[in-house]
Amino acid sequence: MSKLTKNQKSVADKVEVGKAYTLKEASELVKVVTTTKFDASIDMDVRLGVDPRKANQMVRGVVTLPNGTGKTVRVLCLCTPDQEEAAKAAGADYVGLDEYIDKIKGGWLDIDVIITMPSCMGKIGPLGRFLGPRGLMPNPKSGTVTMDVAKAVTEVKQGKIDFKVDKAGIIHSSVGKSSMTAEQIFGNANEFINTIVRLKPATAKGTYLKSIYISSTMSQGIRIDPKSVE
Repeated sequence: MSKLTKNQKSVADKVEVGKAYTLKEASELVKVVTTTKFDASIDMDVRLGVDPRKANQMVRGVVTLPNGTGKTVRVLCLCTPDQEEAAKAAGADYVGLDEYIDKIKGGWLDIDVIITMPSCMGKIGPLGRFLGPRGLMPNPKSGTVTMDVAKAVTEVKQGKIDFKVDKAGIIHSSVGKSSMTAEQIFGNANEFINTIVRLKPATAKGTYLKSIYISSTMSQGIRIDPKSVE
């Protein structure tokens, strides 16, 4: 059995086993139990009462976190020449098309999000084997394939994230950083969960939000009472 570190021991009794906290309480507590020396990510795991194997129960969407993600998002915009200046003005870190497609084929993937246009998808499609496994493939459903690339870049830079339920019926996503205030974490988490609620499939039966947990990098999970979400 592994031993607890000094820092882990200091917060071990802060979370009551089996207790479901309100979202506000959990947003404050997750900062208390975070002992990493770096700016840890604040993550949420939401187990849904859906069957992801059925197309009509797939839950996928996007949400713009009101307080941002707390991290710098590196955006590549693959677009036509006439849209390059607009994408750069919106804050895209890399802008172009053919030269970046060649770089990706060569193994370059030093980016977090790729935004492109429908007219460019013919060239980007073959990159699926590079981008797909890393979750970087542009998709119209996530807003990363659009005619208005400048708007998409701005939204991503401001805190827009996309999420998707996995095979086990769980949605996992980062909703901030431990350097944020408890109120900022609460605001982001509340918006994230409410977006999931709004996407509830009409065919989903029984309890939709089965369980919600919040944690930071290397911290224990804190159980949240779904009824406490505003």
